[in-house]
Amino acid sequence: MLLVLCVDLDDDLGRKTDFDTPVVGRDSVEAAAVALANADPEDSDVNVCFQGVHLHDDVAAEEGERVEVAVVTGTASADVAANRAVGEEVDTVLAALSTSEDVRALVVTDGAQDESVLPVIRSRVPIDGVRRVVVRQAQDLESMYYTFKQVLADPETRGTILVPLGILLLIYPVAILAERLRLPGSTLGIISALLGLYVLFRGLGLEEGIDDLLERVRVGLFSGRVQLVTSVVGTALVAVGAVAGLETMNRLAGTDAAALLATAAFVYGAVQWAAAAGVAVALGRITDGYLDGSFRWRHLNAPFYVIAIAVVLHGLTAFFVQVADASYLAATLSAGTFLGFASTLAFALVERRFLPGRDLELIG
Repeated sequence: MLLVLCVDLDDDLGRKTDFDTPVVGRDSVEAAAVALANADPEDSDVNVCFQGVHLHDDVAAEEGERVEVAVVTGTASADVAANRAVGEEVDTVLAALSTSEDVRALVVTDGAQDESVLPVIRSRVPIDGVRRVVVRQAQDLESMYYTFKQVLADPETRGTILVPLGILLLIYPVAILAERLRLPGSTLGIISALLGLYVLFRGLGLEEGIDDLLERVRVGLFSGRVQLVTSVVGTALVAVGAVAGLETMNRLAGTDAAALLATAAFVYGAVQWAAAAGVAVALGRITDGYLDGSFRWRHLNAPFYVIAIAVVLHGLTAFFVQVADASYLAATLSAGTFLGFASTLAFALVERRFLPGRDLELIG
């Protein structure tokens, strides 16, 4: 048995006529269509109802199989609640069909919005096909409107499409304003750079990382975390170290130096600042761990490891740029190795001493 199912997702039939839904039967559906046409001749659901009657007559005349037609409606909001209402009315229609045959459905709609309910119908009855009814003079007009409506309603799509478009539209008025105010000619370049950065960040998905970083900063500000301050200090020290490294590279290696020598000179000039940054950040994390109860003695290894690595790098790069001899290199390598082993052993013994029940876990 074929069920021609006319879908009115926003319930125009129920709101504009006196018909109770669902409407089942050829004559009842035709009467409902006439009533809706009298109430609102411009409503596209009128065409859906008449198309359902037309399909009912064609199938009954040409194929000779049993066929029934019905109209099911949703709610005025045309949202999830409307889909549920359509599902309930489909159940009512199926229960009213007095047949032992397998029922298949031919769904008739007036556009893409009503077709969003197809999964709900398919979960109740197999669908043989979908017939979309539109006025010829307005072909695909409702589908285009629905697509634009969905794009503007989606925050992610809206941000991806409308924000760059808005920036592009602002370039011309900003250029005029810059000319009136006699601003530098680089204004357009700055705007273009901002637009390029935005597109790059969206393309690489970096906006989530920035959102996470800002959230961590906000939590750090309001939860009294020392690590936030030490991280800023560490960043400043790294920047100072980079400048010092470049100055040392220019002074010791010269502009025509080989890549290895230039790198060694840069590290030689920057390593003490980078080590200070690492120690500052490590002390911040240790302090926060102590305050929130997650402190372990082995955490104190971090600043000593940073210092040990810095000592080794300083000796190695000093040897490469020829400001120290092999004996200094050997001394720094030995000192860094000893400092790393000594701190590890010392804090492991302290943990065993004060937390005997966590020996194996804390040493690892």
